Amino acid sequence: MLDLLGSGVVANLAPSMLLLVLVGTAAGMAIGAMPGLSATMGLALLVPFTFVMEPTRALVLLGAFYMGAIYGGAFTAILVNAPGTPSSIATALEGYQMTKKGRSEFAVVGATMGSLVGGLVGVVALILFAPPLADFSLRFGPQEYFWVAVFGLTIIVSMASGSLLKGLIGGVIGLLLATVGIAPVGGEVRFTFGEPMLQGGVPLVPAMVGLFTIPEVIRLVARKGREAQMIDERERRQSLWQMVRDIFSRPVNLLRSSVIGTVVGILPGAGGSIANLVAYNEAKRSSKHPETYGKGEVDGVVAAESANNATVGAGMIPTLTIGVPGTPPDAIILGVLLLHGLRPGAELFATSGDLVYTFVIALAVSAVMMVPVGLVAGRALQRGVIALPARYLAPGITVLTIVGAYAVRSSVVDVFVMLILGVLAYFLSLAGISSAPIVLGLILGSIAETGLVQGLLTSQGQAMPWTTFFTRPLSLVLIAMTVLSLLWPLVRQWRLRRAAAGTPGGPPTDAMVAGDTLRKD
Repeated sequence: MLDLLGSGVVANLAPSMLLLVLVGTAAGMAIGAMPGLSATMGLALLVPFTFVMEPTRALVLLGAFYMGAIYGGAFTAILVNAPGTPSSIATALEGYQMTKKGRSEFAVVGATMGSLVGGLVGVVALILFAPPLADFSLRFGPQEYFWVAVFGLTIIVSMASGSLLKGLIGGVIGLLLATVGIAPVGGEVRFTFGEPMLQGGVPLVPAMVGLFTIPEVIRLVARKGREAQMIDERERRQSLWQMVRDIFSRPVNLLRSSVIGTVVGILPGAGGSIANLVAYNEAKRSSKHPETYGKGEVDGVVAAESANNATVGAGMIPTLTIGVPGTPPDAIILGVLLLHGLRPGAELFATSGDLVYTFVIALAVSAVMMVPVGLVAGRALQRGVIALPARYLAPGITVLTIVGAYAVRSSVVDVFVMLILGVLAYFLSLAGISSAPIVLGLILGSIAETGLVQGLLTSQGQAMPWTTFFTRPLSLVLIAMTVLSLLWPLVRQWRLRRAAAGTPGGPPTDAMVAGDTLRKD
């Protein structure tokens, strides 16, 4: 394997290959930064161009594009609260709040450094643990996927920093939206109102763009300005490396989030849209100052971006070893492999090891290239967006969101879905109901329903089919994680109340002191 890794490194150092990786990374970042134009769509558009390329170069171009697209979604998530990809939902939660406080450049640097570390950790996992991790992913059945979805829904507890009830209401709205369309098991048509375009369900990208972006556009128009402040040029020049050092001074968050992204990435059907939310939840849960989350905490941005870029390399593990793509972009790359006569599995590594490891090293090179390209392009975009007057910014964002929603399926219905959900999200926000739990319920609702129904169907031979959800070892682990995720915020609140009341029980922790200070303020 070391010889193959060496040949892969040498192949990627060729000027033509470096240029190919650079072009793929930059193009992916551009597509990922546009709301509605997902990594899957961009890869699909690239496939025809790979027909005339040799297999190695085709895979390198697609891999670099994929890595760049997942990272590119952070730009609009941070600057205008419009996640470019579903993998950037948690990034928008903290990044846009940082923009409103004049700290958007710090958020861009945090997203870049997190994407770098996450991308490299995912590639290392792909190199070292591909076969055993692929076998592990095969142990997940419908029951495990049901509990994965339930565990994901517990993140609502962390998102609902103001009111748990309002967070749960948002989650229920998302779950209701997930029931629209043809049932995943059974085939019944539900709540489509006779519209064929809704038979596939509420489209995720237009819904996500509408829920996050349209409310902000309405607020921009309503207040005729923005809260963000432009960072002084001299301060920006002096503080760049300090910001980078600040990010790397907290390595636990970087590594933990990257590991979460790796584990989630190897599960077929999960991907970055779940990994970034799980990593964000764990970062908040383990923080000494969880009260700062939702108000512009850079650790939340770092956690989300580390996790979603780690899924790029991790998702290739089941794709290359057993031919099971973890995400839709992985399925496209698998299709290109098959088009070039290459079959995934042990034979691929044995007969085309030089191709595989050249492709894997190209993913790592792309992760490294994101740093200079992202810092130059991202910071330039940050300065331009913040300096632009609101009277120009609001119409531009509106046009971009409409084009992005229409481009997904070339459907006017998707545009109306985006606008309707956006207006609904604005009025819900006035009542204190955030868009994030709605999107979370929409993403996880179909996963939970499919796992529940399939799990019950496969256990019909048992006297009590529902018991199969509580007897499998991996299910028990996921149940324990779910219970812990639910109880931890309650335990923390109890400790804060106890500290505020002056109840003896040992010296207060940093979180207690911070919480007590907030109450006094």
